[in-house]
Amino acid sequence: MTYPLTALISDLHANIPALETALADARARGARRYVCLGDVVGYGANPRECLDIVMSLCSSEPRDPAAAPGDAPLEPGLCLLGNHEYALLHSAEDFNPKARSAIEWTRETLNDASEREAGYRHWEFLDSLSPIARDEVALFVHGSPRDPVREYLLPRDARNREKMQDNFARMDRDVCFVGHSHVPAIYFEDGRLLRPRGTEEPQSLELGTGARAIVNVGSVGQPRDGDPRLSYALFDGANVTFVRLEYDTSAAAAAIRAVPALPVFLAERLAIGR
Repeated sequence: MTYPLTALISDLHANIPALETALADARARGARRYVCLGDVVGYGANPRECLDIVMSLCSSEPRDPAAAPGDAPLEPGLCLLGNHEYALLHSAEDFNPKARSAIEWTRETLNDASEREAGYRHWEFLDSLSPIARDEVALFVHGSPRDPVREYLLPRDARNREKMQDNFARMDRDVCFVGHSHVPAIYFEDGRLLRPRGTEEPQSLELGTGARAIVNVGSVGQPRDGDPRLSYALFDGANVTFVRLEYDTSAAAAAIRAVPALPVFLAERLAIGR
């Protein structure tokens, strides 16, 4: 089986400068498929624009809007339901006040009567999202295998054997890709933890040897590991490459500050990666 080079993006959080930077890099590296692990919206100031891009790239019949005429068509991609999409569709009552304010503003923005036609498309897309997906090689969720929408996996969990074993027990593939915590890492079933610190060489996931792994691809739109550079990953069916890139954090922050309903803290945190 030939596995298309797949760009795995997650937690975009309506940050259009970060998303555009990540996608331009993925195209330059030869990505032929795009998988979004959820949280397209929330926190940031450009939910419509990010939704439009994801709807184009991650649909069952995607078309790359930046591809030159004559390029080979992309492989079908997918987008998952994140906890921010779930909150948008249902309720954000369990969110902290800052996150809840962003969800409420996002809902109002998508319901803007002057953009009604676009709003219908966006809501239809959001309502179609599933919390879990799989292909021949990998399982894809937003949070964790045992709680696809809400559970966080963080580096400290590598020492929590009960939690990790329960999550591996829920996997029907040898690798599961997740987001949600905004902290990139590879968790191997044997207890090993790998923490990428920058753009690195491809890392073998040892598939086919009996090893299994859960891979957190980090966040495009709001990194939280102390590194403000966006994070995404490439997967070729056997190896994962973590990519960290600088982007225009000032522009993303300015867009948030320009929206009175969005807490200023959501702009400030982008420059420090927290």
